[in-house]
Amino acid sequence: MMMMRRIISERATCVSKNFVLRSSASRFHGESLDSSVSPVLIPGVHVFHCQDAVGIVAKLSDCIAAKGGNILGYDVFVPENNNVFYSRSEFIFDPVKWPREQMSEDFQAIAQRFGAMNSVVRVPSIDPKYKIALLLSKQDHCLVEMLHRWQDGKLPVDITCVISNHERASNTHVMRFLERHGIPYHYVATTKDNKREDEILDLVKDTDFLVLARYMQILSGKFLKGYGKDVINIHHGLLPSFKGGYPAKQAFDAGVKLIGATSHFVTEELDAGPIIEQMVESVSHRDNLRSFVQKSEDLEKKCLTKAIKSYCELRVLPYGANKTVVF
Repeated sequence: MMMMRRIISERATCVSKNFVLRSSASRFHGESLDSSVSPVLIPGVHVFHCQDAVGIVAKLSDCIAAKGGNILGYDVFVPENNNVFYSRSEFIFDPVKWPREQMSEDFQAIAQRFGAMNSVVRVPSIDPKYKIALLLSKQDHCLVEMLHRWQDGKLPVDITCVISNHERASNTHVMRFLERHGIPYHYVATTKDNKREDEILDLVKDTDFLVLARYMQILSGKFLKGYGKDVINIHHGLLPSFKGGYPAKQAFDAGVKLIGATSHFVTEELDAGPIIEQMVESVSHRDNLRSFVQKSEDLEKKCLTKAIKSYCELRVLPYGANKTVVF
């Protein structure tokens, strides 16, 4: 389906004159909000999803301007032949003039007025980070990448625990890292007949979402319903792709010229959930199996960490039955 992107200038006549739109949203795509803009003003982000109607942008911008806030970036998407509205705004504000609780109430009032399906606001410097659990099997390249990014402050989450169906020796790099940072590691051995999902559910009950960092077990519909929150997975290719054991070797033996990775939401249908992020890289006859696998693993960890960062920055919204809008 062809889609039409409408930027803020198309509705400029509806926007309050009390603020200045400083730049287009594209400038901020993939960038973290920076609180160094002012020693007083701090950044916030708001996403909105409702049926399309006249005046939505005006009401949202007036809400920010009325409290002395200033919009730094605004992105709007309205699909062609589909009467729905999506927006994401980045703004700065004075928390003394606009207390955090009042902000939520103000945006909620607009959500009720337009019957919004989704209206979320976050203030990174005030709101708690998302709490996540990481699930993995034997391969740990995605886990290592996420742990290092988390340690460097580049992944805005709190890692509550790591769960694996493979036991790891205490003297390994991963286990020493987890112990040093106080992150619990739970070895939950699984079998074909017993996935021990009830035990895993108990371990992750206080998390905001889950990340499958190469967890080679299929989560049942019962587990997904019992958890009730988002689960993000990394897949070893551009879906659909090579299935079964050792997919990298299958692709290598087939002589493919382009490899990829896909990060998507987990649904009851295997590897068919809404896609968040995809990455590709060229390979050639000059690659041996080792370089081929290395390129594949590099894509997987980059794709997964970018998807998680986008999710935490409220860039990902559901679109239709099985798609996403990623600002």
